[in-house]
Amino acid sequence: MSADLRTEPASVKILLTTGEGVAVEWRDGHSSRYTFPYLRDHCPCATCREHHGPPPGKVALPLYKEKMSAVQAEAVGHYAVRFAFSDGHATGIYSFEYLRQICPCDTCRAARPSEEK
Repeated sequence: MSADLRTEPASVKILLTTGEGVAVEWRDGHSSRYTFPYLRDHCPCATCREHHGPPPGKVALPLYKEKMSAVQAEAVGHYAVRFAFSDGHATGIYSFEYLRQICPCDTCRAARPSEEK
């Protein structure tokens, strides 16, 4: 168990069937909600980091893409989750520390340096 309650989940709900995404309740009382497209765009694997760098690159023109979803999720030890996405990508390991860093809520986004928003 981590000494930082901010990165220690109290509960993790992965809503594969409904496609809603991931809901994490953190031990410090904070709640985070992640859509699958958001998680795919923030994949921490080496290939994706090289492709879009930190933070993920943005496409200038809106292009049609099918809605991203996760087709499988599995625990990685007691520290992370790995997803298999509908585009076939499955190499990103999302540590709970990383998930807290990329929390998309307004409060967390406002607290990040501007280059990470």
